[in-house]
Amino acid sequence: MQGTVLALALRPVKGHTVTLQNTIAMSPEAGVIGDHGTSLRRQVTLLDEAAWNAACAEIGVEIDWTTRRSNVLVSNLNLQALVGSQIHLGSALVEIIGEVVPCHVMDAAKEGLKNALKPEWRGGVYGRIIRKGQVKVGDQITVHSSQ
Repeated sequence: MQGTVLALALRPVKGHTVTLQNTIAMSPEAGVIGDHGTSLRRQVTLLDEAAWNAACAEIGVEIDWTTRRSNVLVSNLNLQALVGSQIHLGSALVEIIGEVVPCHVMDAAKEGLKNALKPEWRGGVYGRIIRKGQVKVGDQITVHSSQ
């Protein structure tokens, strides 16, 4: 299984606008460097472009993917199937742990978005950084191993 990094974003301040990046750095100690998140389990989030587009189509409006507040927009990956696996994300190694469950913030952005993200894990997945590294737009994502 191989996918592609389409876009990257940081959430420097909780609840504020995300900022697009060409490259992001990650470490086991800090997660995504420059991101406000502090969890040692949920250090990076991935969103599949096709899943996001399906959710938007369901509610009948195009919304920028950054509304989801994920760090990495990807293509050609079955994110749900990656749970329990380690992936090469740029030069970093990431363990995919679980589903990012949509919350009320999605309905604040557009009524119905929260429910549109629930099927088939459309809200994406989260993981923790195993080995530090950098990821850039255009990088290929490959599965390293399964736990």
